[in-house]
Amino acid sequence: MRTAPGVPDTPGFGLLGWRCSQLSGGAQLRGPRVHPSCYSFTLILGRISTLLMPETAPAITVTNLIKQFGRFAALRGVTAEFDAGRCHAILGDNGAGKTTLLRALAGLAHPTRGAVSIFGKTPKAACRDLGYMAHPSLLYDEMSGMENLRYFAGLYGIAGDSRCAEVIRAVGLDPELARPVGQYSQGMRQRLSLARAILHDPKVLLLDEPFSNVDAHSAREMVALLKGMRDAGKTIFVVTHQASLLEGVADEFVWMQAGQIVNRSVDLAAGGKKLDSDQGTPSGLP
Repeated sequence: MRTAPGVPDTPGFGLLGWRCSQLSGGAQLRGPRVHPSCYSFTLILGRISTLLMPETAPAITVTNLIKQFGRFAALRGVTAEFDAGRCHAILGDNGAGKTTLLRALAGLAHPTRGAVSIFGKTPKAACRDLGYMAHPSLLYDEMSGMENLRYFAGLYGIAGDSRCAEVIRAVGLDPELARPVGQYSQGMRQRLSLARAILHDPKVLLLDEPFSNVDAHSAREMVALLKGMRDAGKTIFVVTHQASLLEGVADEFVWMQAGQIVNRSVDLAAGGKKLDSDQGTPSGLP
């Protein structure tokens, strides 16, 4: 396994996991370890509590968020509030700012100006509450799925293989599969990347194109897993060009254009038509 002095040699979100382990002193994670097959009663209680809870401050607040790369502004003064226990689908054409917004929420893209608040904390302080799935899988090709998750589990202070095996099964893979990840199909890599994102039981999931290059059956299974997690009270953000997969699951669809949020709607078709009517531009619907 590759290592580097002081900071584990891990791609993408592994660095964020390492930050979390440093902030917590590597303490063992505690909390529910519920297998998806046992969700039913837990999901019902979680969803009811979410729906019946009194009006509270939003889980995530973005205030005048600006992110510049040289002279190019990827985010142009984004201000928005997002409620807890909901699934937010982020839509828009390439270059609209979707991934940059997701990375800002994860604390991986430092804003040029503006602020992000997650449960009243900065993304860095809230890193244990965040699970991030990047568009590329960012897994170690020479290691098996279990070896990959075992490594990331260590960054979060999760001991033993039981949790790793649990999340691998949850995404429809076999924890006993010894094949290196480099030999996985693209769909299998996406599933394992999702397993890594939910490994530490985060409150907030940030998923960038999770259904990319995934066959229709596997994508529906992934959507069903996300629905179960949403119903259990998780807050989920999904950047996707396959918005129709999330109809009936997403609580709102958020359209971005030129680094700004230009429309939000609970209805995919109605929201897209309104965007076309208001701006005369393509809605980005699949």
